[in-house]
Amino acid sequence: MSQAIIPILGAGESGIGAARLALRHGLLPWVSDRGVIAPDRIDELNALNIDFESGQHNESRILEAGKANGFVVKSPGIPEQETLIQTLREAGVDVISEIEFAARFARSKNEQIVAITGANGKTTTTALIAAILHDAGCEVACVGNIGTSWARDLAARTKPASFQVVEVSSFQLDGTLTFRPNIAILLNISPDHLDRYNDSIEDYADSKWRITRQQTEQDVLIINADDELSMARWKRGNNGGTRARVVAISIKHTPEALREALQQKGLSPWGWAGVSSDTGPQKETFTIYIPTKNPFTMTIQELALQGKHNLYNSMAASVASRVLELRSEGIRESLSQFDAIEHRMEFVLETNNIKFINDSKATNVNSAWFALESIPGPIIWIAGGVDKGNDYTSLLHLVTSKVDHLICLGKNNKTLIDNFGDRVESICEVNSAQEAVQKAYDLGMPGSTVLLSPACASFDLFGSYEERGREFKAAVRSL
Repeated sequence: MSQAIIPILGAGESGIGAARLALRHGLLPWVSDRGVIAPDRIDELNALNIDFESGQHNESRILEAGKANGFVVKSPGIPEQETLIQTLREAGVDVISEIEFAARFARSKNEQIVAITGANGKTTTTALIAAILHDAGCEVACVGNIGTSWARDLAARTKPASFQVVEVSSFQLDGTLTFRPNIAILLNISPDHLDRYNDSIEDYADSKWRITRQQTEQDVLIINADDELSMARWKRGNNGGTRARVVAISIKHTPEALREALQQKGLSPWGWAGVSSDTGPQKETFTIYIPTKNPFTMTIQELALQGKHNLYNSMAASVASRVLELRSEGIRESLSQFDAIEHRMEFVLETNNIKFINDSKATNVNSAWFALESIPGPIIWIAGGVDKGNDYTSLLHLVTSKVDHLICLGKNNKTLIDNFGDRVESICEVNSAQEAVQKAYDLGMPGSTVLLSPACASFDLFGSYEERGREFKAAVRSL
């Protein structure tokens, strides 16, 4: 009897990772990519003797293998609306993500899975939790949307890491059926990628909420109580459909006020965390209350990651660490020494009292809002790229009050110019990171911050946001 084939759609990091994991467990993967597979990916597939096709999807073979096997692994970049995906589902074939496939092999005994999602901040929070665990001497895997696929990591190990910290996007969550993290973190929900969700924010929120769908009463969901869309999803009938114990965090309320506010809304959190400034504005603290554990308190000014958006990330990471029973002293030390994530509010250097910040990972308006909000100004803002139908209304006040000059780094800058042309001292268009950096330096004055926070995807001038960020940093260092 021939071995059942595992069809894997897409030959990117998640697809190759899934193929490796399938091999690791004696399964027979077959990779199909409708696009052109990168040469290094082809070399990897050939080295592993994995069968693949490039430039097409052999739909009949995929359907036949999917029916025989019961499922197909899909890259998160392939929309649910694709005809092939609909055909598979109509035939009763489960179309799962690499995250779901990996989750089926992620536990052997007592492994702990921490999963993080949200429109913004998930990469930073993922790396922060992994760093805290690493500093505590734990065996940890930091995987998922952050870089190395979860499946690839599992394939390379003789047994799963004791702690697996997984960044997951909504696209990855869409393909989950049994994925159950011990600790799930929902940082925020904002209008992004709505083209994949029929322009429905409710559908997008439901996608994010899948992170907690399989959780039990033994698990924990950490949620941002200041995020209206997250709260609306939690309040929707029967505790939002989660059985997990919910810990709510807020930077707008004291812990006591937050608990009272949630109870007035008919919500009963298991734990909660808020901010107090009883000792003055220079000594603000956040405090976490979790049953059976002593309160955890830390001064905000001690945090390595500053800014309101990063405070949410640090608080969520702290809650997860306390749930995992890590020592308070170790958590505080890690939070005070953490290095920034590459391409996310990454300090590059300061020259002639002009700071350069690389926030190339800010590919949507909400991410750019967080960046602009966290910098006091004056700012020289480098923005632009592939506009996903952006609504810049939320940035108007910040740009008016903080941004002196706007440098448009993209091929089509009309929307940026129309929105901000009369709100800044000057606006110009450039076609390379080198040109953008030189122009920003020429415009800069002592005390200025040059901020690359594009609010757009990178694919008009760059291969990825990483490439855009690297070119920006190289240009800055060559000044």
